[in-house]
Amino acid sequence: MGDGSLIASVKARQIHSDRGHPGVEVRVTTRNGATGVAVATAGVSVGVHEVQFAYDGGTRWGGKGVLKAVEKVDTLIAPAIMGLDASNQTLVDDAIIALDPSPMKTNIGGNATAATSAAVLRAGAASLGIPLYQHIGGVNAVRLPVAGTIAMVGSDRYGGGGSESGGKPSYSFLCYGYDTFTEAQYAAWQVSRVYAQMMHEKWGVSGRDGFLFLPVGAIQHDKEFWEVMARAIEKVGEGRIGIQVDVAAGTYWEKDKGQFVGLFSAEPKTPDELIELYQWMTANYPFVVVEDPMDEIDYEGHARVTKALPHIETVGDDLYTTNPERVKAGAAVSATDAMLLKVNQIGTISEAFAAVRLCYDNGMGVMPCESRGEGDAIADYTVGLNCGHLREGALGHTGNRFTQIEAELGSRAVFAGAKGLMIGD
Repeated sequence: MGDGSLIASVKARQIHSDRGHPGVEVRVTTRNGATGVAVATAGVSVGVHEVQFAYDGGTRWGGKGVLKAVEKVDTLIAPAIMGLDASNQTLVDDAIIALDPSPMKTNIGGNATAATSAAVLRAGAASLGIPLYQHIGGVNAVRLPVAGTIAMVGSDRYGGGGSESGGKPSYSFLCYGYDTFTEAQYAAWQVSRVYAQMMHEKWGVSGRDGFLFLPVGAIQHDKEFWEVMARAIEKVGEGRIGIQVDVAAGTYWEKDKGQFVGLFSAEPKTPDELIELYQWMTANYPFVVVEDPMDEIDYEGHARVTKALPHIETVGDDLYTTNPERVKAGAAVSATDAMLLKVNQIGTISEAFAAVRLCYDNGMGVMPCESRGEGDAIADYTVGLNCGHLREGALGHTGNRFTQIEAELGSRAVFAGAKGLMIGD
């Protein structure tokens, strides 16, 4: 490759996400002047099996400042990878992992390692003068995914439980029944606006970009706005648009009671009762994806849900945390149909992509998620890894990047459509 792609500088700083979360930004520059910039921030809900982030503690930024992680990048990681070939991701990531071989990245912090690793990936692509998706997937990176748009996040809307859920369950529209990504993008724009208007007319709620908030006690059960979502879909694209729900069920699980408390409604539910509810809701409303439907350590429970919902895609996020070992355990019992991909859950690009390969080897799908500082690079990840769908990203900066990729590929571009969803035969 020559000397041009060798790493010449690595520099970190503290930045903040659109949600106000402090994050680690790393800038990697190669000898030929190519630059890669990446960010790692915490999510709203964090699985117990995710790598640990390095935080400053204390009172400033609520204890979530990341200056310690910045220092780790500048003083430990940078010297270890300086002069390595940025286009050789495995080589660089091996050097990063050698600094902190602990499974949870407790010595350096997963935010420091993830941001650096992702920045190297982008710098490597830039140093070769090729798009990031091509750097990841080569000439076969031509498939545009089914992408969604956020429909609902929000508060403890029925008054009880779920205090650590981050406003879950959250909902998205997935637009799959179209010929091109651009057409699906327009459908996402249409359905989100029809839905927002319906929500305003019914409850007087307002919001921006799908972040609609219902006051506590506004409804008794989420089925009240499943109805609204279904009607919005009927108006825009019945049979071509579906609903994804991120349940985050583990945040509602109370082990001592053997019940999920405050999930979908204030009434507690046993695992059997919850599975019955999943069967009813997916039979009566246009759901296509159910994410994290059971507790995050319960492989067998997820497998029961997957078996009970043969024509609905089940996805594991907190269940897997993009960890190859956890994917192996889940695949052994057919826990889910797919894995949610978040690079900073595991700490390096190489480890995350290893989890992706394991999914494919076991007949599972992969659904990247735009939530951890990836920015519009999540579009390149999705296309480069040949993922059939993305949790959100139809609109905004990520959507713009997808349409740019679609234009670059021209006649070679393929829209995944319904085949991008793992929804049965």
